[in-house]
Amino acid sequence: MSTSPSAPGAGLGLPSVPNLRDLGGWPTGPGTRVARGLAYRSDRLALADSDLPAFADLGIRTVYDLRTAGESAAVPDVLPLGTSLVGLDILADSAMSTPADLMRLFSDPPRATEELHGNRVRQLFDAAYRELIALPSARAGYRALFTGLAVAERRPALFHCTTGKDRTGWAAAALLLLLGVSDEDVMAEYLRTNDLLVPALQPMFDAFDAGGGDHAVLIPVLGVDQEYLGTALAEMTGRYGDIEGYFRVGLDLDATTVDALREAFTEPIRD
Repeated sequence: MSTSPSAPGAGLGLPSVPNLRDLGGWPTGPGTRVARGLAYRSDRLALADSDLPAFADLGIRTVYDLRTAGESAAVPDVLPLGTSLVGLDILADSAMSTPADLMRLFSDPPRATEELHGNRVRQLFDAAYRELIALPSARAGYRALFTGLAVAERRPALFHCTTGKDRTGWAAAALLLLLGVSDEDVMAEYLRTNDLLVPALQPMFDAFDAGGGDHAVLIPVLGVDQEYLGTALAEMTGRYGDIEGYFRVGLDLDATTVDALREAFTEPIRD
């Protein structure tokens, strides 16, 4: 099995999945770190044929798709033979305009520019990130995700949504916090999307401008902001007190599962 680059949060360099990275490497305490090569996060797995061999080398056994049914049907995952796919629609219970819904505006750049001006995007994402904590479908989906990650036979595993930044971003942040990664490093890992995904979308920005839009309105939609994750963290703290309460009460995971996650995804630093 191949290993990830040495720097935590580094992209794996697959052009067709620019936001793919290993969650391993982040310090969890004196002499320990998040285990490498066991948990990956990404944007949608529309893998090009040229990227399939490198992806297969990761040895991923299970992929958790956090997208809506419509998103998954529109762009199905492309996976190596033998990789299991588990669909977990985090936003199934949402009745509002979600980050997934915003993607539909891109076909009409002038309308999107008008509708996404000012603070509109921040208002939408504020509500969406609260839903990642509060929705019954989100709690059920994340419960299934973390239950699966605790099972050795299902690892290495990858979880993703469409852009790999919001639904996926909260899953990654929650896991890292549970493992003892510092708040600062969790935020740094979350913000890596702005370095990996946003530059890869330049052709989309160019087409948006050519269609009569202003691509500046897309940056807060397709990128991430520390305020977005901060909203989810505040919602989690307000409801459950801390990350332990979120896993135990919010996700209804027992101590055995929580301990299994900590044991599986933490390793001594040897290099």
